Amino acid sequence: MAEADILPEPDRIEGAPHPRETETLLGQAGPEHDFLDAFTSGRMHHAWLITGPRGVGKATLAWRIARFLLATPPDDGGMFAPATPDTLDIAPDHPVARRLAALSDPGLFLLRRPYDEKAKRLKGEITVDEARKLKNFFALSASDGGRRVVIIDSADELNTNAANAILKLLEEPPANAILLLISHQPTRLLPTIRSRCRELRLAPLSPPDLAQALVNAGAEPDARAEALAELAAGSVGDALSLTHLEGLKLYSDIAAVFHNAPNYDRQRALKLAEGCAGKANVDRFSLTLRLIDLFLSRLARNGAGLAPTAEAIQGEGALLNRLSSTQQAARAWAATQQSLSAAAQHGRAVNLDPAALILDMVFRINETADAVAAR
Repeated sequence: MAEADILPEPDRIEGAPHPRETETLLGQAGPEHDFLDAFTSGRMHHAWLITGPRGVGKATLAWRIARFLLATPPDDGGMFAPATPDTLDIAPDHPVARRLAALSDPGLFLLRRPYDEKAKRLKGEITVDEARKLKNFFALSASDGGRRVVIIDSADELNTNAANAILKLLEEPPANAILLLISHQPTRLLPTIRSRCRELRLAPLSPPDLAQALVNAGAEPDARAEALAELAAGSVGDALSLTHLEGLKLYSDIAAVFHNAPNYDRQRALKLAEGCAGKANVDRFSLTLRLIDLFLSRLARNGAGLAPTAEAIQGEGALLNRLSSTQQAARAWAATQQSLSAAAQHGRAVNLDPAALILDMVFRINETADAVAAR
């Protein structure tokens, strides 16, 4: 049985196909073209840093590149050399595609957070022990002279020793090796790692591309694609989470609490908090925190003259304008967002009761609304 069949995967979104199982990448024609151009022009770099927000297709692109590199024979310049490729597409029934889907291709090494058998959970970082396995991978696979591809998903999760091990590999890359490093926050990587990679930056998806990506991932067509795109910021991963956890309704519930702020709706606030209590609501609690942060961000941006391009929920524009229509209000909401983001991080670190944390955030948001109204 393949590894993917028996262990949880840190790079899989619940309810969606894994990136290696996703054939089509939408909205990222530019980065695909840049890689293919480097390949066909003979300017291939040995390391590629694939960056962009979470959920926009970075891992999907990495797997597309891996399939392409392992399935496309080198051009030896002979009479029967293959035609110059004009796409990264590889047929799903190609032997390489089937082996990669099963994580059984000898030409690929996937470096990601390992599973802790004792604790029965995924480790919080990529350890140096995992990174050191690359030495054996290259030693065992050097005999046939074929391409070797390494996917690091994600480089942000490398601990210090693992990052240094990867840096050494980037400084002295094995022959015929291509490293694909996925990063959601490249500025946090070692500058020396960034400097040794060529970057492929992916952008958030447009509402039409996001809608199609959701359908491709198995979600039902949704007429609220524009609203989902607003809340998900063009991220398919975030949009899937919003869809599975009724995120649009949850955001509507949050906005409803403050519909008459600074006279917040106490009953709605209690219901919102109670919906985050208990182990069964861990995911809902996380999403509630993220949507509260997003609500505050949209308030701050609205006051700064950067109104949303579309309403996430009906009537949102009027609410944002009422609560935040000046630069002074924007600064107050931005400060509240920063403060509550830190409070949420601390609360989760010390296992503060979710309902209590949500209610405290509601009170503090209401206080900001009161202060803004008094000015």
